[in-house]
Amino acid sequence: MSDQQHPLYSRDREVLNKLIEEGLTDYNLAELARLKIRYNGFPGARDIQADLEKLLQKWQLNEAELYQKTRQLHASTRIYQVRSNKKEEEDWS
Repeated sequence: MSDQQHPLYSRDREVLNKLIEEGLTDYNLAELARLKIRYNGFPGARDIQADLEKLLQKWQLNEAELYQKTRQLHASTRIYQVRSNKKEEEDWS
């Protein structure tokens, strides 16, 4: 079985590189969890999967702790802000 190329590989690689550079923040924790979920069981992107594991170790977390912390973050704050500009929206009424 050959490895597949994930369609979001390039964008995710950039995000992961930023996480490695910037370190642990609430936003970066949420991004790490998001990428872990995306690449869980994916047959490819082995470098991303390995770097995700290294980052977990660097931040001294296991996967269960990561998800617990991000669930708490999402419950208490808006980690991801919706980028909506009312002026740019089309009005079909």
